[in-house]
Amino acid sequence: MNNPNPLIPTALSIAGSDPSGGAGIQADLKTFSACHVYGMCAITALTAQNTIGVSGVHPVPPSFVAAQIQTIFDDIRVSAIKIGMISNAEIAIAVADVLQEVLDCNSDTPIVLDPVMIAKGGHSLLEQNAVAVLKARLLPLATLLTPNLLEAASLLGKSPATTRKEIEQQGQALLALGPKAVLMKGGHLEGAESPDLLVSTAGLTWFESKRSDTKNTHGTGCTLSSALTAELAKGHHLSDAVKNAKVYVSAAITAADELQIGSGHGPTHHFHQLWLP
Repeated sequence: MNNPNPLIPTALSIAGSDPSGGAGIQADLKTFSACHVYGMCAITALTAQNTIGVSGVHPVPPSFVAAQIQTIFDDIRVSAIKIGMISNAEIAIAVADVLQEVLDCNSDTPIVLDPVMIAKGGHSLLEQNAVAVLKARLLPLATLLTPNLLEAASLLGKSPATTRKEIEQQGQALLALGPKAVLMKGGHLEGAESPDLLVSTAGLTWFESKRSDTKNTHGTGCTLSSALTAELAKGHHLSDAVKNAKVYVSAAITAADELQIGSGHGPTHHFHQLWLP
C-alpha cells in the first residue's frame, strides 16, 4: 500500500559540533526541527566551547567525514545540504570529493555553504591552508554562499566592507568565484539596521531588518544558513527562502534573552515559536 502522506523534506548538515548547543551541528538540527524539516548531520570537528569562547578544536579524520556523508546518501534521500565548519584542507577535499559524486547523480540538490572561519571570540575555525581549497573546490558546488562581512573580506583578501556599495562589490566578486548565488550578511555594519544582500545572476536584492538590542547572538550565522537550507529543502525559490529564513532568525534573536544561557554571548532562541514552560 502506498503511503498517502507526502515525504517530509530532509536536510544534511556537514559541520562542527558545539557542546554548548548554540552553534554548529546542534544549532543546525534545532533549526531544521523548528522549520519542520528532518535533520541529519556529518560531524567534521569536535570543539570545546561555550558562550564565552572556543578553547579547542579536534578535527575528525577526513576519511570518516566522507564515510558519514556517503552512508547517509546510501540510504536516505537528502533534500538539501548545508556545509558549515570544515576545519582544514584535508576535510575540505574529502567533502568536495564525496559531494561531487553525489551531485553527479542528484545535480538539483541545493547546497548552502557557510564559510565558518572565525568564532565570535576570535578563535580561528578554518586553517589558512583550507581557504584555497574551499575557494577552488567547494564554492563552485554551492547553490548559495553565506559569508558575513569578515568572512567575505577574508575570502577576497580585502578589508571588510563598511558601506552598501562595498558590500555589493564584494558580493559580485564572490559570485565570480563560482557559487550560483551569494548572501552577504550585513550584521557587522554599524547602525540600527542589519541588512543582507542576495547577489545572483538575476541581480541584487536587499533584505532589510532592524538590529536587535541583545548580546545573545551566539550561532546566528549557523542558524541562518541552516534555516536557508531548510527552506530550500522545502522547495522554496531562493529569494523566498532568504526572506523566510531571515524572518525566522530575526525572531530567534529578538527572543534570545528569554533563554538566559551562559555568562557570555548566549544562543538565539531556536524554538521561539513554541511556548516555554
